[in-house]
Amino acid sequence: MCPAALSYSSNSCLNARNEILSSKKCKKNLPIRADQVLTVSPKKREQSIHELLSVQGIAHTHRRVREVVWKQTNVTNENLCCRNSRFDPMFLDEAYELCRKICEEYAKTFYLGTKLMTEERQKAIWAIYVWCRRTDELVDGPNADYMNNSVLDRWEQRLEDIFNNKPYDMFDAALTDTICKFPLDIKPFKDMIEGMRMDTRKSRYANFQELYMYCYCVAGTVGLMSVPIMGIAPESSVSAQTVYNAALHLGIGNQLTNILRDVGEDALRGRVYLPQDELAQFGIRDEDVFARKVTDQWREFMKEQIRRARFYFNLAEEGASHLNKASRWPVWSSLILYRKILDAIEENDYDNLTKRAYVGRAKKLVTLPVSYARALSLPSLAIQ
Repeated sequence: MCPAALSYSSNSCLNARNEILSSKKCKKNLPIRADQVLTVSPKKREQSIHELLSVQGIAHTHRRVREVVWKQTNVTNENLCCRNSRFDPMFLDEAYELCRKICEEYAKTFYLGTKLMTEERQKAIWAIYVWCRRTDELVDGPNADYMNNSVLDRWEQRLEDIFNNKPYDMFDAALTDTICKFPLDIKPFKDMIEGMRMDTRKSRYANFQELYMYCYCVAGTVGLMSVPIMGIAPESSVSAQTVYNAALHLGIGNQLTNILRDVGEDALRGRVYLPQDELAQFGIRDEDVFARKVTDQWREFMKEQIRRARFYFNLAEEGASHLNKASRWPVWSSLILYRKILDAIEENDYDNLTKRAYVGRAKKLVTLPVSYARALSLPSLAIQ
């Protein structure tokens, strides 16, 4: 997740046309072998995944996921009708167009991937993207120096207003209209705001359990928001829980990759988004990270972190091809591109302290037809 650069004012109505600010890159895995999991029957595979994740102290079926899945799969058409936003169609068209432009400018590859989706799904994804980006910018944007808990409290109240059909500006109106049309629950949105709170009070994570919760809040939540919009393929033979778990795992993998890509930049800001106990296992201290020296211990530590991120990407594949066919392209694009960031870290000899791994434009363009082909694969092929 790399939400966009939009400021938040608690005192006056935001001018929707003029509030797009300069973009800023987001900052933001022990040793689990992904290849241990994927060659057994679905039932045994599920058990194996559960066991491997439990080793890390992370329950496979996250209680928050269970809660969100239950709520979002039990929203009826009657519930959605009760949410009717009743906005003027021309106003909504303008609001969604603003969201589209932001998504196109700041998430070009993802935006292109949405072009196969139905118009209604496209608009909804753009609206969610903008809300996530604005939320992230509260902590990491140009006005971050003025951020405090009261600002996040007001932003959370504003979220409540959106879900209560009382939007504050055009961007809010687009999201309000989206929740009127799709079975979205407020829980993942609130959890993302909680992730922003974590960013204001934590710059160290004692272990992976703590880091996992951070990754869930700031990125895993995006997957939970997106599934109701993208939809599950009618021909899918797996449960909604499986698809939601896959979406969560993709968010976790993406955020772990962001962290690994940006270690050096975060160190300059006095932040270490790495499990402290695992650093200690390799004889690495915060001071070593701040010194930005790539040692053999650092390379070995990075190998384990990259292995973990790839493990989560492999889990994400379990559900990616069970989404609605028209919605799979952006998901597969994300999977492939983020894996290439991990490849780039390896190609830099694990120097993510003084170098920033990136995927060039040419490589990105090459991945598009590959991800498109994967998006067309039958759901049954992805699980068996």
